[in-house]
Amino acid sequence: MMNSNSGAGPSNGGSGDGDTPRRTSRKPKYSKFTQQELPACKPILTPKWVISVFVLVGAIFVPVGVASLLASHKVVEIVDRYDDACVPSNVTDKLAYIQNATTPKTCQRTLTVTKDMKQPIFVYYQLNNFYQNHRRYVKSRNDAQLSDASKANETTLCDPEKTTKDGLPIVPCGLIAWSLFNDTYSFKHNSKNLDVDKNDISWKSDREHKFGSDVFPKNFQKGPLIGGKSLNESKPLSEQEDLIVWMRTAALPTFRKLYGRIYVDLKENDTITVTLENNYNTYSFGGKKKLVLSTSTWLGGKNDFLGLAYLTVGGLCFFLAFAFTLLYLIKPRKLGDNNYLSWNKHPAGHAGH
Repeated sequence: MMNSNSGAGPSNGGSGDGDTPRRTSRKPKYSKFTQQELPACKPILTPKWVISVFVLVGAIFVPVGVASLLASHKVVEIVDRYDDACVPSNVTDKLAYIQNATTPKTCQRTLTVTKDMKQPIFVYYQLNNFYQNHRRYVKSRNDAQLSDASKANETTLCDPEKTTKDGLPIVPCGLIAWSLFNDTYSFKHNSKNLDVDKNDISWKSDREHKFGSDVFPKNFQKGPLIGGKSLNESKPLSEQEDLIVWMRTAALPTFRKLYGRIYVDLKENDTITVTLENNYNTYSFGGKKKLVLSTSTWLGGKNDFLGLAYLTVGGLCFFLAFAFTLLYLIKPRKLGDNNYLSWNKHPAGHAGH
């Protein structure tokens, strides 16, 4: 009986009298991976290296900045603000004037070419103080409806422009489409009409993937409140490029959108007569409207910011390189022995591993 009781001892998990030794330390097993001692590139930033890097960055950025500025200055732009000029002088209430559908809105403007302009000449309209990035405005659309004819009745998120007074779905629905820009421009040069090519003014990816070739406008601008431009109900949305350009909302309150291209060379001091329809209401929110004619370069349109940014960073790098060089020459600091760095030491006490 006594022998049977003594033989039950090893079954007790807490006795610690088994043959397998217990770990008494929480210290993990040593390995180069866990101790971050694997071979790696660990450069030491000596003064010569730092100065060389700053000089190299400056030597790259400054020429790029100069080239960008020169390209930007080669762009020829004609900018004409017409929202105030196209309102008759005897009109005191501009808002009532623009909202009166029976009042003629035709206006003529004369533009003078300041420098030779090589084709293609890009025609833009520019709006100021128009917040297309407003959260409610940006969300007021239904992408499924725009791309798929079977989902034409889906008007989720399109409030307040989702249905007509009779409850019929609007295609395309939403505030963005409803507020489509509706000013028009026609041009004459030397008594000859200048054709404005409005093909391929939108992104190809938008035409092919976001706006369906089988989706047609329906009940558009027939809601409780009329907004901007009307759409041709016989053309699919993928071919209505003015709408596609407008639906790609701008991030800033001042923006330009492409209206078309003119494939005619213009000479310095040439005169262009513009006949426009001043239909779009910017007077209710203090906005501005401008017509822009512009050429382009390898960098795109006129934009000095990129060149100035490169020049600023490059100049700052040259300044820091010069400052560090003076500091290194006037008050040098002796570099320590690299052998004392932690990754150059062999860990002690791990010979057995």
